[in-house]
Amino acid sequence: MSDRATEATSEVAEVATEAAEPATKTAEPASEPAAESDEAAEPATVTAIRPWHLRKRWRGWQVAQPVAARRVSHGVTLLALLLVVVALLLPNKEAQLQVAAFTRLPVEALILGAVLLVLPRRPRVAVAVLGGLALGVLTVLNVTDIEFNQYLGRSFDVILDWELLDDAQSYLADTLGGTTALLAAAGVVLLVLAVLAVMALAVVRLGDFLGRDKARSTRGLLFASVVWMTCLALDVQISGVPVASQHTVAMVKYHDQALRSTIRDERDFARTAEADPFGATPPGELVPDLRGKDMIFTFIESYGRSAIEDPIPAPGVTKTLDAGTRALAEAGFHARTGWLTSATYGGGSWLGHSTFMSGLWVDNQNRYRTVTSGDHLTLTEAFKKTGAWDTVGIMPGVQKGWPESKWYGLDKVYNAFRMGYEGPKFSWSTMPDQYVLEAFQRLEHGKKRDKPLTSFVILTSSHQPWAPVPEMVGWDQLGDGSVFKDIEAAGTKPGDILTSSDRSSEEYGKSVEYSLTALTQWLERYGKDDTVLVVLGDHQPIARVSGDHASRDVPCSIIAKDPKVLDKIADWDWTEGLRPDHDAPVWKMSDFRDRFLTAYGSTPHPSKG
Repeated sequence: MSDRATEATSEVAEVATEAAEPATKTAEPASEPAAESDEAAEPATVTAIRPWHLRKRWRGWQVAQPVAARRVSHGVTLLALLLVVVALLLPNKEAQLQVAAFTRLPVEALILGAVLLVLPRRPRVAVAVLGGLALGVLTVLNVTDIEFNQYLGRSFDVILDWELLDDAQSYLADTLGGTTALLAAAGVVLLVLAVLAVMALAVVRLGDFLGRDKARSTRGLLFASVVWMTCLALDVQISGVPVASQHTVAMVKYHDQALRSTIRDERDFARTAEADPFGATPPGELVPDLRGKDMIFTFIESYGRSAIEDPIPAPGVTKTLDAGTRALAEAGFHARTGWLTSATYGGGSWLGHSTFMSGLWVDNQNRYRTVTSGDHLTLTEAFKKTGAWDTVGIMPGVQKGWPESKWYGLDKVYNAFRMGYEGPKFSWSTMPDQYVLEAFQRLEHGKKRDKPLTSFVILTSSHQPWAPVPEMVGWDQLGDGSVFKDIEAAGTKPGDILTSSDRSSEEYGKSVEYSLTALTQWLERYGKDDTVLVVLGDHQPIARVSGDHASRDVPCSIIAKDPKVLDKIADWDWTEGLRPDHDAPVWKMSDFRDRFLTAYGSTPHPSKG
């Protein structure tokens, strides 16, 4: 019988003797081995982490199958090594998930191995657990970054983005159902805990392996270190990726810099928001050239450059834009259109809204909280401040308290529950855009009033996941929205397109076509001589539709019957009609407010805060 089998047989006999003793007897702790190798200490570790019956069966199997047991042990150790190496090399962007990224030699593994090698057993286990947990946290952050880059075009902000996780669960509940969303949330929590535990156990396993034969482990680490330094010196690469990797160090620095940048930006932006070129402008000097006009500022969800220029959605969307331009011209309306670069991408629509309306670059949640809690002038507030306009917000996506309405200067707000809709939700969107516009006409725009109206309208039918997409019905058939029940039931289900980029692009294009058709038909039907409509997208769709390297540009149109309105922006060089040329001017979205106020006669009077 081999020495390993003899040792295992002795341990089983010892275990059987201990089992025969009273259950209340406390086992004496094993003494620390004095030898250089830690192999003799391994059984104690197994005893500590395995239930009694599993340990007994495991040891019995080791006795019966010593060769297989060694192979399993070596396989587990190899798996632990692979997990640690993959975690150390894991990028934070989907485009970087290539085989070459995982063929590198991470210097962090060599450093960690050297630290574990020089420590006695108990401190080594403690350091291994802490190192494994840290590596697990970094893995979770990198995976989260991948998802955020996919959906929002940026990395996860460890300070500001936690509240977005609640929004994500609400989105899943609206898209796939409450039970699915709850199970998904529970699954994510369990997965995070599993990653932390597995990474800790993997590093402990590798530490034990190194400690069994420290002389051999030292030689192996020295050899690997020489290979790493040679590859670094010679700049050895595989598919353009350096073999000598310092990826984890770079990622730690990246997250540290992002953290510091967030803290610094909070302080700097607060000072920026206090200064406003039009903050002290007297009411009589704000937008005098638009007096008597019914102003409508409308956002179309996810309406970006991709809708007009990407091969899949573009044919249908451009056809709709051209048809809308012709139909509006027959009704006496004309348009000018350019490009604005949004402060957000893939989501976070409220960041685009606040950037456009305030003239400040609001690209994160902290900036949003800062600006909406201050008194920086918004476009709708500018019209209200004159005393010459009433103001109203049409917000079908708002389903809870919305204190920002005060900052926007809105006299009234119609949320998802105040428009009389009794039809079905279309995934995330609470109601079709056609119904929203008809409700706007019925509740506010169509009423006789003493003052013209300035309106802030959000259209949500083109919100992801773009399934099911509503269909146009007769305007006189809308009623309370019940007419949409059969349309929603027969529509494409979100689960049918979520895993297909092409299907998502197709349905995205259809949703934008629907929103544009509803808006242009509404303007044909209800627009007046004094109606001025400003319509734009809030951001580009997610990368699964727009691509990994898409711009953040969105189209913006000003539409009016009165030719003097468009004459005021003739020097903007915007394209005639609703479809902007590819090389039409591109401005930051935050530039629009000041350009608009200036074009229509407003006089700057800066406020210093």
